[in-house]
Amino acid sequence: MEGNRDEADKCLRIARKALQNGEHDKALKFLNKAEKLYPSIEAKALIDAISKNGSTAGGPRHRTESEKPNQGKSTGPAQNGATPETEKKVEPKPYTSEQLDGVQRIKKCNDFYEILGIVKDASEEDLKKAYRKLALKFHPDKNHAPGATEAFKAIGNAYAVLSNPVKRKDYDQYGEGLSPGNYQHGGFEFHRNYESDITPEDLFNMFFGGGFPTGSTQTYSNGRTRFTTQHSYHRTERDDERTDGGFSMFLQLLPIIVLILVSVLSQLMVSSPPYSLYYRAAVGHTLKKQSINLKVVYFVSKDFDKEYTGVALQKVEKSVEDDYITNLRNNCWKERQERNDYFYAAKVYRDVRLRKKAELMRMESCEKLARLNELYRGG
Repeated sequence: MEGNRDEADKCLRIARKALQNGEHDKALKFLNKAEKLYPSIEAKALIDAISKNGSTAGGPRHRTESEKPNQGKSTGPAQNGATPETEKKVEPKPYTSEQLDGVQRIKKCNDFYEILGIVKDASEEDLKKAYRKLALKFHPDKNHAPGATEAFKAIGNAYAVLSNPVKRKDYDQYGEGLSPGNYQHGGFEFHRNYESDITPEDLFNMFFGGGFPTGSTQTYSNGRTRFTTQHSYHRTERDDERTDGGFSMFLQLLPIIVLILVSVLSQLMVSSPPYSLYYRAAVGHTLKKQSINLKVVYFVSKDFDKEYTGVALQKVEKSVEDDYITNLRNNCWKERQERNDYFYAAKVYRDVRLRKKAELMRMESCEKLARLNELYRGG
């Protein structure tokens, strides 16, 4: 039965071509033959259209005058199963038993992994190797065994789904391989949730022909033709969505980019202070000085005395003392926090040594801050 279906498909293709060339009698003969080999809705519809409409069923007719009287009788011999002498017999192409066994194996597979002959945790490279091997083996131009075309489609569909990380995850989680409700004529009809977004021929060309899908129609009889004519449109839609997504991402990141630029510009515009509270040879602050008011030691460059005098010097020393007091306050807070931690640990663990360590701990920053407060009050 599977072999008859392949032969019927060939007859349908010949009939379509004959209709396009205006050869309606020839088309009708092959349509009747296809209907006899493997009945289909398409063949029956075309036969009815030619019988009712005559020359309007196709393009311009190219017939000789001698053929016109037989126009009304052209359907008789074909419907009775007789083949005219002028009809060329379609000979099936040879195939090997190994090719037929391979097709039968694909038909019996229950999931995509079994079709490709790989394990479920196979890597992407293993997936590609398996597809290359099987695609070359079952391509309709090379394998003429009955069902080879459907096997080739199944292999392409399996790779297209498993090579997509999202679809593969969904298939591993929910899929049960082939859908029992969608088996038709040999077990190659897959659940629509796991159909690939590309035809098997386009996928094959991507691997071996160096080309990419063009959106052109294909003569597959599993409903793919209607999808492939729209493939380029959907791909363009996805490209547009990807472009819009990139622009949206840019708009979301724009405030952060502006903040970074403002921060960098502000740092470039604000000059570094002419002093340091510590000796810093890297920036040239090696000359030791002392503020007049609180006697805070700070370091400046060699040209400091020339640039800063009078009011300018007073502002610098005021800034030095403010920075110094701020550092003392921060360090004092850290010292108190550390001592409190020791007291708490000593209480929890009843450790006399930790308590003694907390009591003997020196609070240098706090002591310096206290002396400055006394000096400020006394002044």
